[in-house]
Amino acid sequence: MKIIEAPNLNYAWAELIVEELTRNGVDLFCIAPGSRSAPLVAAAARHPKARTVIHYDERGLAFYALGHVSVTRRPAALICTSGTAAANFFPAIIETSKKKLPLILLTADRPPELRETGAHQTIDQVKLYGNYVRWFVDLPAPDLQISPGMLLTTIDQAVFRAKDPMSGPPGPVHLNCMFREPLAPDKMDFNAPAYLESIDRWLKGDHVYTTYTTGNPRADFSQDQRLLSILNNAARGVIAVGKLGSPEEQQAVLKLSEKLDWPIFPDIVSGLRTLSHPNIIHYYDQVLLSDAFLKKFPVDTVLHLGGRITSKRWYGYIEKLRPVNYISVLSHSLRNDPLHIVSLRVKSRVLDFIETLLPQLTKVFGPTFFQKGGPPEAKVIDGEYLHWLRRASEAAGRVIEEVAAKREFIDEIGAARAISKLMPPEHGLFLSNSMAVREMDMYAVPGGANPIIGGNRGASGIDGVIASACGFARALGASATLLIGDLAFLHDLNSLALLKTLEKPLIITAINNDGGGIFSFLPIAASPAAADIFDRCFGTPHGFEFSHAAQMFGLDYFSPKTMAQFNDAYQQAMKAEKSVIIEIRTDREQNYKLHRDLQNKIKSQIDGLN
Repeated sequence: MKIIEAPNLNYAWAELIVEELTRNGVDLFCIAPGSRSAPLVAAAARHPKARTVIHYDERGLAFYALGHVSVTRRPAALICTSGTAAANFFPAIIETSKKKLPLILLTADRPPELRETGAHQTIDQVKLYGNYVRWFVDLPAPDLQISPGMLLTTIDQAVFRAKDPMSGPPGPVHLNCMFREPLAPDKMDFNAPAYLESIDRWLKGDHVYTTYTTGNPRADFSQDQRLLSILNNAARGVIAVGKLGSPEEQQAVLKLSEKLDWPIFPDIVSGLRTLSHPNIIHYYDQVLLSDAFLKKFPVDTVLHLGGRITSKRWYGYIEKLRPVNYISVLSHSLRNDPLHIVSLRVKSRVLDFIETLLPQLTKVFGPTFFQKGGPPEAKVIDGEYLHWLRRASEAAGRVIEEVAAKREFIDEIGAARAISKLMPPEHGLFLSNSMAVREMDMYAVPGGANPIIGGNRGASGIDGVIASACGFARALGASATLLIGDLAFLHDLNSLALLKTLEKPLIITAINNDGGGIFSFLPIAASPAAADIFDRCFGTPHGFEFSHAAQMFGLDYFSPKTMAQFNDAYQQAMKAEKSVIIEIRTDREQNYKLHRDLQNKIKSQIDGLN
């Protein structure tokens, strides 16, 4: 084995680390150049089973790893040198932690004798990421007195802590790796075979040093009479669906809705928003514009499957309604209850929950289960409720389509609808935060492609979006579209360099409204007291356009003005199989007015339904 030939102890340790990571299934190593990390970089770069991505910007590199892991669900490793290089990982670590994704952080560091001495490129890296990592180890500098077995058991524990759903939600782990000189692969007086003798069993095999097993986390709800009573007896229930883990979970949700005869309110990241199914209320966010729904059909039970919902109107509706039963199903133990309204919290994978629950469910036309203190009157299943919701959603869809058909020039709503229509099968869709994810959530056309959808909805920041989309697309191994706003685009301009790592094209559709368009929809925009500072401090106009960025990074570029031109540009990009920037120039004020007028028309139509 190559470790036997290591030129010095530093390189032996680095090769042990990388070898054990690959045995644990870590095959992507994201590397930022640096000196102190040289042993780790060389070990990863030369390992036959390690794939490497090299990028000069640690912040973008970390988001790339995040995007990749969001698809594979397998840990990737990040390697950087000491100092602020490690600090630049932090934004992506926060997002990774909140999204509960496994990531292995290998930050090189100075040895103890150089800490707090004013040594070059040295900061305090001990527990640098605080509670955002699941586990932290300050590895000692390589030492002949320390058994190589210690290193291997540490790596095995780190990977286990990153992945294990039984000990806590998956997430990033941090190994701070001290190295003394020499950092280059210089031949030293080092007897590798003698040092490695204690792990001879491991050297001769191909298994991990320490194997971890976990019990079966699948829950059994057959004895949970309260849960079954609520679901079997609810008069008007709704299934709200956030992020799901797989197509199998999507299909399970559809089966559950059919058994319960409940409507589905699907967030765009659930993967259900663009599917055709009679129980999916595609434009539920627009239906919630209408007070008629709240008054006509008060829901008594919400079954919330998966992660957080994008729609602010959904949470406003729930806060007004305050249903008797709000059941939340998540695969981890953390609280996901911003309104403090959850009455029953189930820890389970959505697929396990539904498969275990379905045989226990019956349609009981009788009393609704109420918590103590709830209304005593009996209710029956309301057949008109689901029918009305379908009609309301269809009415919203007709209004949106009618308005869109009259508009020759491309706008933000039109771009979202066009992408949802034009995406080919088995395509990826990555949605930036701020307005991009909201436009697609509200206005995507149902019945088109069923893309795999990604987005950084953990902390919902606009940093690292291009890098994350690149990692997402690489892991998919398929073409993908990124819908992104101008500030997020400018924030991550460096990461356009990562497009060269992709085998399939990433179509970057950038909405440029010269600033922060979402602020036009927030209370600060309507406050007369903020009128003198709103545009400068919140709208933040920048005056840039993106053709020169495309030229700098060798990308094709389109700037369509009409819907027809956008459709042509998008389809050309798909045929060319080359990454491209499609820049759509819009006006923030006009965009706000378009949304307001459209939603007034939708509300009027739904309020007029019988």
